[in-house]
Amino acid sequence: MNVNEAKTVLLLYRPGTGDAEDPQIAEALALAQHDPELAAWLEAHGARQLALGEKFRQIAVPAGLKEQIVSEQAACERRISRRPTVRLALAVIILLFGMLAVFWFSRRARIDTLAIYQNQMVGIALRGYGMDLVTNNPAQIRAHLAQHGAPSDYVLPAALQKAVVVGCALESWQNEKVSMICFRTGKKLAPGESSDLWLFVVDRTLVNDPSTGNSPHFSKVNRLITATWTQGDKLYLLGTEGDEQSIRKFL
Repeated sequence: MNVNEAKTVLLLYRPGTGDAEDPQIAEALALAQHDPELAAWLEAHGARQLALGEKFRQIAVPAGLKEQIVSEQAACERRISRRPTVRLALAVIILLFGMLAVFWFSRRARIDTLAIYQNQMVGIALRGYGMDLVTNNPAQIRAHLAQHGAPSDYVLPAALQKAVVVGCALESWQNEKVSMICFRTGKKLAPGESSDLWLFVVDRTLVNDPSTGNSPHFSKVNRLITATWTQGDKLYLLGTEGDEQSIRKFL
């Protein structure tokens, strides 16, 4: 199985279910453990599924919808049982609606990528990472990021400039570099932790969402409260544990 074949198989994979027991999916997952490109693709695919699932959960069910469906279904079954051609036409209509739904949601997944980006970056901060450069010197961090082709001309909010910086790392999004700058909030860190405040900077054209603007947009992503905003040609994502007030003091 090559990488492209594995991607095709993993499109059907649903984490947390029995899918991993399927021989083909198990083989594809094993390949992802040894192939960085496939592992990154699988992580992004999982983030997209989480984001789409969250969108579905936010859709309110209209009052009386269940009763209406049951009533109309019963009426349809009575009519269809007497008219085979109508049964066939209905099947075709359902198939067409299904195809349109897949197209629409796949298009939304490409257009509205902010939620996916947030999930992926927060996952990096929470699952553990290694800093490429450990230093308290902001100038050295910018130089290191610039040297490796990552965004380095970012503008920090005045309050964040006063936070203790401890280093940086280079991450990726859609095969482009993301700058990860690590800070400390001043709280006591858990054993093994070196940072509890993270800033991700990426080219804003890589993450599309019409709600993103110059004013910070706050949202809860996993255990982190995040603030997302744009300035110039950059998109900024700041995250830490706590509530909205915990992050506002760094903006």
